[in-house]
Amino acid sequence: MIKIAKDRLSTFSLKHKKYEGKDILPLWVADSEFECAPAIKTALAKRVEHGVFGYHNPYQFEPGVPAIQRWLLKQYNWQVKPEWIVWTPGVVPAFNMMCQAFCKPGDGILVQSPNYPPLLNAPVNNGFMQETVSTHLVNGRWQLDFDELEAKASKPTTTLFLLCNPMNPCGSVLTEQELQKISDICNKHNVLVCSDEIHADLVLDKTQSHIPVGCLPNLENTSVTLMAASKTFNVAGFGVSFAIIPDAKLRKQFQRGGQGIAPSANNFGVIATTEAFTKCDDWYESQLDYLRDNQALIVSAVNLIDGIEYTPAPATYLAWIDCRKLHRDELQSYMESLGLGPSPGADFGYPGFIRINFACSREMLTDAMTKLQKATKQE
Repeated sequence: MIKIAKDRLSTFSLKHKKYEGKDILPLWVADSEFECAPAIKTALAKRVEHGVFGYHNPYQFEPGVPAIQRWLLKQYNWQVKPEWIVWTPGVVPAFNMMCQAFCKPGDGILVQSPNYPPLLNAPVNNGFMQETVSTHLVNGRWQLDFDELEAKASKPTTTLFLLCNPMNPCGSVLTEQELQKISDICNKHNVLVCSDEIHADLVLDKTQSHIPVGCLPNLENTSVTLMAASKTFNVAGFGVSFAIIPDAKLRKQFQRGGQGIAPSANNFGVIATTEAFTKCDDWYESQLDYLRDNQALIVSAVNLIDGIEYTPAPATYLAWIDCRKLHRDELQSYMESLGLGPSPGADFGYPGFIRINFACSREMLTDAMTKLQKATKQE
């Protein structure tokens, strides 16, 4: 059921334009090489056929909110009230809105590290102090440093914790026990939690499941959950996401953070989200199976390379690969010399790592692993 997109360069794809004219595989930015589900394409084609593309209010698109409710109930057994849902023009604008809405000059914002650059840099970009909370590989699993979280959350200036769950780039899925620890620490010190859960539906390990932060009773009124169909259904270019905010006061304050700055959610994106969450279940399951096989391919390939280590993560289509034992000072340039274009770990706060996007064709990934196997240690 999964179809691989053809000739993305002709669509001026960000991922593919970066290495245009070079013999380098684009494996960086987190969008997939898969055509989106047929139901989404059909709905968008019908909308285009109408021919008028004026202003739209996403809240007046009647099927939208029920589609989100249906998906969250199916995926997480989370019964969300319609008024809790706030349409936003993307998860990145949304967590920047959080900074503006809930922080004042001199405040500190916690953000886990490693993390993808827009989230990692959000505190500083908004003029606030950045406090990172480390993530460590413990018994084959990337885990938050809760002692560090406690110490930094206790500072009087700390007001907000920007969380990414499942983690990008590490791919860990926070357990209920871990979320409860976050709840205990943040509530104790009056720190709000904003959880970016854009990869929530991409849990590959069948023994694990994602728990939205807003599901926890102790976080329901002190958190904002950010979600989208964009990664799961490959519609990131439409600029749409949504926040789940049960607390009315927080919801109103969050919305004020984007007034006059954040545009309305894109109409095409709202349509795509609605179709994705109501008519694409089979396509979704087919994609997960394809990604599981791709991840297994990486595991088998990396195990043959001296100096490179990969611990397969339970979620996302992103492989966080440890290349520190290669002892390459210019790791990104070295990877590009092999014909690979990953995301550099330095951008995530962890030099010596690379992030490879494996939401691509089996052929492309096989080619990538063949190139990676040419890596050697710097003596």
